[in-house]
Amino acid sequence: MIARLRHLPLGAYLPRESVVHALDPRGKLLFLLLLAVLALFARSAVDFAALFTVILGAALLSRVPLGYLLRGLRPLLWLLAFTAALHALTTRQGDVLWAWGPLAVTTGGLLTAGVVALRVLFLVAASSLLTLTTSPLALTDGFARLLSPLRRFGVPVAELALMMSVALRFVPTLLEEAERIARAQAARGADFTTGPLARRAQHLLALLVPLFVGAFRRAEELALAMEARGWRGGEGRTRLRPLVWTRRDAVLIPLALVLSAVMWWA
Repeated sequence: MIARLRHLPLGAYLPRESVVHALDPRGKLLFLLLLAVLALFARSAVDFAALFTVILGAALLSRVPLGYLLRGLRPLLWLLAFTAALHALTTRQGDVLWAWGPLAVTTGGLLTAGVVALRVLFLVAASSLLTLTTSPLALTDGFARLLSPLRRFGVPVAELALMMSVALRFVPTLLEEAERIARAQAARGADFTTGPLARRAQHLLALLVPLFVGAFRRAEELALAMEARGWRGGEGRTRLRPLVWTRRDAVLIPLALVLSAVMWWA
């Protein structure tokens, strides 16, 4: 399972020469926020068809291999299956198809399970496309510029943007380290998939403890490196590549309006 999670595209950046890569990160962040809101309210087949069309079109324009994106989403199947099963067994709507004690599978429950699974899938796919087509530095700058009005209220915008960028950047690193630790523990006889539950929990603890220790060590090393380079937040700092909103980025506005109208009237 951990070996498959390492290929999760969330947090990874895939450099390409494409229209989507060249878009302003502020526009992409706002469009992702709109997609997230629309996905949370999507219920009909037309809604999901519209979201699928937009995400597929963005993937094709970004020149990100669809096989790479789909392989990265494969580790989430267990999460989608668990979420769908939970909703299918606990939602009491429609005709009862199967019942056992307090659990029951109904037609409404199956419909709700499918809707929730598609929402999660589309949200992760859209977020993965954002990180795959936007460098961590551009993503940090775009996030900081969008939140810049909050500086008047004392919100540390630069620090929040840096935290988000570092968190996304270290997702693949932590997954790779978790896989390395799991292999080392397996070589010493640890079994994470079979055996009694208590023994598997004990072996899992042997995986989580060094993983957290390594994460804190990396965080301390990063903090020391930033202090040694004199990092003091974003006040008065200039950027090597300033963000510029162009006509190409303005295309996102009518696209967002059309998508919202389609899902509103569907």
